[in-house]
Amino acid sequence: MTTTGGASLWETLDRAPSPRQRGLFRYLTATLVDLVVLGLFAQHWDQVRVGSFTIMLLAAALLQLLLKVTLAVEHRFAAFFSARPGGFAKFMRFFSAWVVLFGSKFAILGALTFAFGEGLHFAGPFHGIVALIVVVVAMLVVEAAIVKFYRRIG
Repeated sequence: MTTTGGASLWETLDRAPSPRQRGLFRYLTATLVDLVVLGLFAQHWDQVRVGSFTIMLLAAALLQLLLKVTLAVEHRFAAFFSARPGGFAKFMRFFSAWVVLFGSKFAILGALTFAFGEGLHFAGPFHGIVALIVVVVAMLVVEAAIVKFYRRIG
């Protein structure tokens, strides 16, 4: 298999990547991990229903994007409150992190519902928010395990 430049995919990956290429590779890898996790939940847990593979793929990409945005917002709040002295600022740093990380799940569920309608459905307690949280936590755990393994083999 060759690219238009004549080098195979693997030869291309052997070269030192640019920062943009590393970012794309991280996003693509995380999206594929999310796709697998979402697919396993859809297949083995009746609280998660997905209408098609295409919806699952698009949902995994959207989930990854929304999770990255959530972490960026959380880090901005953390930086803001970390730059301030005092116990209240420290409390607000942790409280704002909790609000952003927990509250974002409602926004994510709303975005997924808006984007895919009944093509992607999380059922169960609190209109599916518990199922979504379980799936997202599983995605993050698997991503962390893969990163740990990747670093260990390096």
